[in-house]
Amino acid sequence: MASQIFEALANPIRCDLVERLIDGDATVGEWCKADVQAVCEHLQVLADRLVSRSGEAHRSLMHLNAEVFDLMTAWIVAAFGPERYGIDPNTATLECVVVKEPGGHTGSPAKVGVVGLGTMGAGIAEVLARAGIEVVGVELNDATLTRGLDRIRHSTDRAVSRGKLTEAGRDALLARIHAGTDLAAVADCQLVIEAIPERIEDKRALFAELDTLCPPGTIFATNTSSLSITELAAGTSRPSRVVGTHWSNPVPIMGLVEIIRTVVTDPSVLEDVETLVAKVGKTAVVAGDRVGFIVNALLFGYLNNAIRMVETHHATREDIDAAMRFGCNHPMGPLALLDLIGLDSAYDILDSIHHTSRDHLHAPAPLLKQLVTAGMLGRKTGRGFYTYAAPDSSEIVDMVTTPELGPSVVGARPVRTIGVVGTGTMASGIIEVCARSGYEVVFRARDEEKVAAVRRRLERSLDKAVERGRISSDDRVAALARVRSSTELSALADCDLIIEAVVEDIHVKRALFAELDRVARSGAVLATTTSSLPVIECATATSRPQDVVGMHWFNPAPRMRLVEIVPTVVTADDVTATVFEVARAAGKHPVRCADRAGFIVNALLFSYLNTAVKMLEAHYADVEAIDTAMKVGCAHLMGPFALADVVGLDVTLAILRTLYLEFREPGYAPAPLLERLVKAGCLGRKTGRGFRVY
Repeated sequence: MASQIFEALANPIRCDLVERLIDGDATVGEWCKADVQAVCEHLQVLADRLVSRSGEAHRSLMHLNAEVFDLMTAWIVAAFGPERYGIDPNTATLECVVVKEPGGHTGSPAKVGVVGLGTMGAGIAEVLARAGIEVVGVELNDATLTRGLDRIRHSTDRAVSRGKLTEAGRDALLARIHAGTDLAAVADCQLVIEAIPERIEDKRALFAELDTLCPPGTIFATNTSSLSITELAAGTSRPSRVVGTHWSNPVPIMGLVEIIRTVVTDPSVLEDVETLVAKVGKTAVVAGDRVGFIVNALLFGYLNNAIRMVETHHATREDIDAAMRFGCNHPMGPLALLDLIGLDSAYDILDSIHHTSRDHLHAPAPLLKQLVTAGMLGRKTGRGFYTYAAPDSSEIVDMVTTPELGPSVVGARPVRTIGVVGTGTMASGIIEVCARSGYEVVFRARDEEKVAAVRRRLERSLDKAVERGRISSDDRVAALARVRSSTELSALADCDLIIEAVVEDIHVKRALFAELDRVARSGAVLATTTSSLPVIECATATSRPQDVVGMHWFNPAPRMRLVEIVPTVVTADDVTATVFEVARAAGKHPVRCADRAGFIVNALLFSYLNTAVKMLEAHYADVEAIDTAMKVGCAHLMGPFALADVVGLDVTLAILRTLYLEFREPGYAPAPLLERLVKAGCLGRKTGRGFRVY
């Protein structure tokens, strides 16, 4: 066992000390000399690895081998104050300090205290009361209490007006909430949830006061989004009965609760809290105590990158938000989401995560700090990245005030015939979309077999569109009649716009653009569908770089609404205007961004996917927990691992390498686990195995 411990802990202590402690030859005072949070993370890794090795589906150190749990308990006692347990750390051995705290399994709490009735606390109180649970709400003073109760009334009134709650149901819900300013009112609750501002000193003080008011069996839960649960637990006389419950905002709507265990959390506490979460209709994921937990560690890195895009004028706020809504089907763009969360809250969370991780990904962007300092905190103040009709309003009043990048684009070139080079899924989709939009289309394939394959793919797709009522049979016939094919590039000589959709290899693309330069008519627009390569590299392969532009379509092109328009530093304004008009005519939502690796979507998306892989690699949470957290907690259609498996792990790796080569940011350096999976041929759904087995 000692050798297992030594290996799993990666030697933060000497192996001989472990052996001596287990054998009773060392005192607990010798055990802990290290930083509290760092050691806690080591211990959580130990728990996860030993559980993994034993194949047991337990979630706590309490379920592990007794001597391992005793060893961890000894560390907790030594680290957090042996005097609390009436022992002398200089003489006590391991067997002296196994913690046996009062309390135990009580089932789902019937009465819950909620301290703090801000946006989060009010939402938690409402959800609990709706599920039939008695709630005791506590606020700091009468003014904040009134605001908190008004939030609950406003939310429930809105639910009634939308038919989601009856008037009788609302009245019964409100009757279950007993609120005041006396903290002692929570003394007879089985569970107390704190939802006060994200300051650890205030939370510590609150838990210390609750510790004196509540019986030993009461469970304490913190709604912190980024602070150490272990550190808060250490300030009480009941560390095994303290747990994190991070509810996703807005609580009445979002379905996720992250339950955060420490290395000494009693498994019965986890069970009781999970039962409560299920009772109120939410989904729980259990994770260890690491700053940011699952959702915030992934979400806020992504949000921070979006702020940096605005800060560097890579794209406008509107285009960044539209790109992520239409390109990834996110319910909100990152900047609108930041305004909803509150820019001050976002800054505090990023700062807290960065303080521990030191990862540049979470270092708050300077623009965020400037907005917070200026009092522009988002919706709650009426102004953040956007300006709103009034504080707390969702109505944006300045959607057109952000300056466009570069000079105004006017005077699009006329386009009647579009050429497409390529025969893959993307090329076939672009051919279909353009033909259905009324353009004459000529596509070039390497041979007649490829021509036939594209024709079959087009016919199948159009047949499905007819079956689903999206187009008529006459529309299908007309679209197919507009499509011509050839095996020669010269067939594209009279096209007004030529779109390249070949393999994502810069050498292949440059060679093709050099050929197109020779065959295309003067004034024709040349577009590349690259998703991450520099558009300027394609442009400089021609004698007309001003006529070359990026036009990144999303797969499957007939269904996805987004097209990223990527002018280079030399692209003519009317060329940019031309592809904008074509995209709009095709029913797409075009967004504009600078010629930088990853453009908008891939630069934001693949850094997020990479962070998720690193989280898995660190044994912090498993694939299912991480995917569930992001689907339920952020309303994403797919979790990061399911998405990576669909995209292809080889494609994911290639894009990350491109991003890392350009930006040299550690966050873009591909996770070693991703590299190993690709080397093993585990590429996702297309090979039957990636992060999951299919």
